[in-house]
Amino acid sequence: MSQVRVESADSSWTVTKIVSIVVAIVTAGYMLPWCVAAVRDVRHWGVFWVNLLLGWTIIGWIVALVMSLRAQRQIVTRV
Repeated sequence: MSQVRVESADSSWTVTKIVSIVVAIVTAGYMLPWCVAAVRDVRHWGVFWVNLLLGWTIIGWIVALVMSLRAQRQIVTRV
């Protein structure tokens, strides 16, 4: 009896697969400063806009990350 092997008609190159994984990781990391700011309850809309508009430059992304790591505003209440 002969064996039958089924393959995809449109197989992509290994390089394409690697590039797609790298692009997915980079795009997930692109908005990381905004995510950090939102999770830490820092004023995150300024971080969002800096990151969105200037994050493509490395300096803009670093500025957004520093903004997201700044001190949280705290209030003191009497109990």
